[in-house]
Amino acid sequence: MTNNAIPFNRPYLTGRENEALGKALSDRVLHGDGPFTKACQDRIVKDLDCAGALMTPSCSLALDLSMLVAGIGPGDEVLVPDFTFVTTAQCVALRGATPVFCDIRADTLNLDESRLEEALTANTKAIIPVHYAGVCADMDAINDFASKHKLLVVEDAAQALGSSYRGRAAGSLGHMAAFSFHATKNVQCGEGGMLTINDPSLVDAATIAWEKGTDRRKFLEGRIDKYQWKSLGTSFVPSELNAAMLAVQLDEMPAINNKRRIIWDRYHDAFMAAGQRGVVRRPSVPENLEHNGHLYYLIMPDRDARDRLLRHLKSSGISATFHYVPLHATEGGKKHGRTGMALKNAVDMPDRLIRLPVFPELSVHDQDRVISTTLDFIGKL
Repeated sequence: MTNNAIPFNRPYLTGRENEALGKALSDRVLHGDGPFTKACQDRIVKDLDCAGALMTPSCSLALDLSMLVAGIGPGDEVLVPDFTFVTTAQCVALRGATPVFCDIRADTLNLDESRLEEALTANTKAIIPVHYAGVCADMDAINDFASKHKLLVVEDAAQALGSSYRGRAAGSLGHMAAFSFHATKNVQCGEGGMLTINDPSLVDAATIAWEKGTDRRKFLEGRIDKYQWKSLGTSFVPSELNAAMLAVQLDEMPAINNKRRIIWDRYHDAFMAAGQRGVVRRPSVPENLEHNGHLYYLIMPDRDARDRLLRHLKSSGISATFHYVPLHATEGGKKHGRTGMALKNAVDMPDRLIRLPVFPELSVHDQDRVISTTLDFIGKL
């Protein structure tokens, strides 16, 4: 990173990745489900106190795996937030089911749990709440609603590793959860994901699907004398090289998240006065929730102000960006999903949102540049 240019993201390396990759290469264990894969899965099971964890090549595939395990299929509907990455809904559509787009809360930008009843039909089978920016959705309310209507809950925790909800870890709050280890995430291995299983009754089905639809795991554990095709599955197992890199990153997760939260807090304090004046809106973190500092955003007065701020930052050598296009408005969303309610916040917020650079190696000097350049623009609104 030069003194003049500030990227939006820079994947963090601990310095020990080469050692782990070298060991995997020297041991010649390069296929999936080797010792590094097992170490990553065991670490997540321990940290989250869940029933099982399965590493995948991406969070998208972890979500695909969850829908396969859940038995979602044609005629079924799954409630998803309209403001999220495409794979939150696409995992539903790939099973021949219908993602139903629901509005988000204005404060956290998470699924609006108070309006789920509006989208409910006799065909509703599951809910996929997203923990946007590492701030957990209101999982107690969502789980109560799901229990009442006998729905499965799969957390899209792509951005939330290390976050918690009322003392409970993100990813341990639904029946299953999906994490991302993409290069843009706090803990990363270039491309990677993880499915966590909290309902013990789903562990065997998840493992069989993960093992390409076979009971190979039981064979490797000596519980059967041969393995065979049992049900639908596919190649959900990542390379051991990805797992080797991830294992090192997971060791550093508390330190990585702490570095990001320090930057997040500096931004939040710096924009407090502007937020109090009502010129911009800062992120909202409800009481008893702890976030992992994944990203910091501001909500501008309108799209024009947001776009002008993006240009202002770019002209100063600072990379900032907006986020998702609401799914209901996309070509794929119109073809494969349906709108379950009025989507006021999901339409309004994305047009006004801007994300600022946050990554562990962002220096205090560059943080100050981002802050001063943003405040210079905001002060003229």
